[in-house]
Amino acid sequence: MDRFVKNFIVMSIVYLAVSSVLGICMLSNQALMPLKFVHSHLNMLGWVSMMIFGVGYHILPRFSGRPLKSPKIGELQFWLANIGLIGMLVFYTLWTSNPQIRLYSGIATAFGALETLSIFLFFYNMLATILAKPEPS
Repeated sequence: MDRFVKNFIVMSIVYLAVSSVLGICMLSNQALMPLKFVHSHLNMLGWVSMMIFGVGYHILPRFSGRPLKSPKIGELQFWLANIGLIGMLVFYTLWTSNPQIRLYSGIATAFGALETLSIFLFFYNMLATILAKPEPS
């Protein structure tokens, strides 16, 4: 298993644990309910998407019988996805806590765009892998 694949799966499990603890904290303390955005994005982009990326990178090339188009893109995507997610959640939380500081909104949006770029890298890498013409035997 490629290192970046294992990293996606490990981080997916970390995000699941963090979002689960955050969910319990939100249920037991209503003052934390403004963190719903953080909780849901840790679940969807952290746990679910990171697991899909890791499993997809590991299994889809094998199913298609072709090598992964670019492990380097996979490695880059891992870093961009994690930096984008954490940055977006931190600055979104800062912005909603301090709505008068508009800069936080812009920074959160920039990190969200970084997250989206990472998704497009996965899209490209997977399609370039599974749609590649088979090598002549």
